[in-house]
Amino acid sequence: MVITVLELLILSALVAAPAWFLGGGLWAAFAAWLAVGLYAVVLAWKIDRFDRWLSAPNLRLDPPWRGVWREMALRIQRMLRQQEKLVAVHEKRLQDFLLAIQASPNGVILLDEEGRIEWCNVTAAGHLGLDALKDRMQHIVHLVRDPVFARYFSQADHASEAVIEGRSSSVVNKQKLSVQLHAYGEGRSLLLTRDITAVAQAEAMRRDFVANVSHEIRTPLTVLSGFVETLQSLPLDAHERGRYLDLMAVQSQRMQDLVADLLTLSQLEGSSPPGTHQQVPLPELMWKVESEARALSSFMGGLEVTPSQDLVFDPTPDWTLLGSENELQSAVSNLVSNAIRYTPSGGKIHVRWYAQADHCIFAVSDTGPGIAPEHLPRLSERFYRVDRSRSRETGGTGLGLAITKHVAQRHGGELRIESQVGHGSTFMLVLPSSRCVSAAPVQASSAATELQA
Repeated sequence: MVITVLELLILSALVAAPAWFLGGGLWAAFAAWLAVGLYAVVLAWKIDRFDRWLSAPNLRLDPPWRGVWREMALRIQRMLRQQEKLVAVHEKRLQDFLLAIQASPNGVILLDEEGRIEWCNVTAAGHLGLDALKDRMQHIVHLVRDPVFARYFSQADHASEAVIEGRSSSVVNKQKLSVQLHAYGEGRSLLLTRDITAVAQAEAMRRDFVANVSHEIRTPLTVLSGFVETLQSLPLDAHERGRYLDLMAVQSQRMQDLVADLLTLSQLEGSSPPGTHQQVPLPELMWKVESEARALSSFMGGLEVTPSQDLVFDPTPDWTLLGSENELQSAVSNLVSNAIRYTPSGGKIHVRWYAQADHCIFAVSDTGPGIAPEHLPRLSERFYRVDRSRSRETGGTGLGLAITKHVAQRHGGELRIESQVGHGSTFMLVLPSSRCVSAAPVQASSAATELQA
């Protein structure tokens, strides 16, 4: 500004001086006025050209001027570059922040003062069935049509959370969501969604477990209580008293078995998976299992020496299992004892070990009544029984297959069940080959084909 005034004064002086000598003061004033006008026109032209340069997309090009105009243009360019760098830094921070929210396992929705969606992450869109782009600036209550959510959104206090069903819910698997509003900024709200399906299922399982345990224990306790009351109130001879005591012993043993299985499950769930340092000779383990199986079959038949079923144990391979001996014996014994309990008298039970691909498999096949397909996915659930009365008659606790499944998973394997109504069942404990060490190279056998046949 100072330079421009100086330029104008110098120009006026240079033009007015000759006019003073030629025509006096009037001509000097006219000449100075004319110089100021011309200077203003030139200055206005330069300002207009400079303004067009500022508005043009080629602002980063080298300014086509010299002197003060070039210096002004260069300063503007430097300021522009600094502002662009600052904007880029803030833009990157914003993108990093949005990416962090997108990676969150919880849903995040930003709402304006009217409750309209300004932004939401992918998780929230999946939870509530939203479209992150199309549903922007739509009211959240109009999109989430849930009476529980509508009441929660309309209330003044949002300190607590509300539980609603997610949009991905189905008849089989209902998703549970926890939603909570938090105020921020000038009237805006932050809506958080959290998938609590697993928590709700765990809570339901805990309730079912307590109810099942209470039910399972209540029955033998009621029987024992009735027998005790009978012994206390009625005069019984030695034979009758002995019969009642035998029945009481059966119920007492049933409760002991139930408590033992519950403790086994608790230990399996609360301990780390077994390593491979402990070696379990398979022939020795199967000798114990076979002895217990034949004794149980004789007991189920009501005789002392004759088994109730035809038990066929294939020769045990000379393998060494790597894992927990107690757990593996429990899993194998459970499969064999279940087959004995549910196979009618005169039926056949086939027990074998064989190698297949990268697994070593323990299979128990029976000629029992078989299991309907709808029951197969739930057989390994705690206390789940296809026929509750039949299970109690045979002395089952309803935890054997649950224990076997846990043991298999802890050893890196799985429990497989194949069954057809009227054609028997096959229960397989499948272990990875890394858990089986043989004296000779393990060859895949045709046992699977024989099993199906």
